[in-house]
Amino acid sequence: MAMDEFELIRKYFIREELSSSISCIVGIGDDCALIEVPDTMLLAQSLDTLVEGVHFPVGCDPELLGYRALAVNLSDLAAMGATPHSFTLGLTLPTADELWLKSFSNGLSAMAQQVDIPLIGGDTTRGPLTLSIQVQGLLQKENVLKRSGAQVGDQIYVSGYLGDAAAALTFVLKQWTPSITTDLHIKQLLNRYYKPSPRLKLGQWLATHGATAALDISDGLIGDLQHILRASHVGAVIDPDSLPLSEALLHTCDKQQAQKKALTGGDDYELCFTWPADKELILPTAMTCHVSCIGTVTQECTLINSQTGLAVPLRAYTHF
Repeated sequence: MAMDEFELIRKYFIREELSSSISCIVGIGDDCALIEVPDTMLLAQSLDTLVEGVHFPVGCDPELLGYRALAVNLSDLAAMGATPHSFTLGLTLPTADELWLKSFSNGLSAMAQQVDIPLIGGDTTRGPLTLSIQVQGLLQKENVLKRSGAQVGDQIYVSGYLGDAAAALTFVLKQWTPSITTDLHIKQLLNRYYKPSPRLKLGQWLATHGATAALDISDGLIGDLQHILRASHVGAVIDPDSLPLSEALLHTCDKQQAQKKALTGGDDYELCFTWPADKELILPTAMTCHVSCIGTVTQECTLINSQTGLAVPLRAYTHF
């Protein structure tokens, strides 16, 4: 006998690993979840929809998919400096495949446990494989990172390494996963695609210590940086030689190709942020990721390559 919707939810999504110490007045099991927000705080929300064959390959390992689906949503909270509070899941399935569901739930739980964020509701239905995750986070009203705060003279920084996920895409489309390769460089690239690291601690620190603007890099650095420039009515000069490139990326392509992937490739889920030039940036020693200064905010509303002096075409991934 096939599982109905409620049995599916009880069996795979009402589980201890998808609960946490962060509480709601009402969570899974009622018509709505109820969240109480303290007077001094704001509730940040972000929703992403992932469609098979568009945002992840057909036949993708469901455990890796569960982990990645939540991680990329959490990256939006990191960009605002928010602390994760809870999330909801909309799951459209061709069939109620129990092996797939168990594996997907395991991956989702692994990411949720890392940041202590509970699943508080959602919906399931039949159709082409599609995931919609909405994340909620809390942040102090006076400590909100936006895209619109960059000032002329600010330094432009990025976290981590760029271009790795774009380099992994060739292997991802051939159904490679980290578990089936012995090449350590390719394994690292695949891990950067399937298991991005939402920079939550970094975002929270930046929001309380003086960053002027931020966003997460999902559609490529050049395309995403333009959102800060447009929202802040400024321009920028960037130095391609300052882009942080990993050893794994440089192992699979030459420097020029690596820089192109870092500038235009998607799925990095690192933070790009601006920082006042007259204030030294010193991250806590406990911060697990490094940051690199890649340019400067300018008056002219144009993005310039510091090496050539020419304008950089502002291209980004487009959904339509």
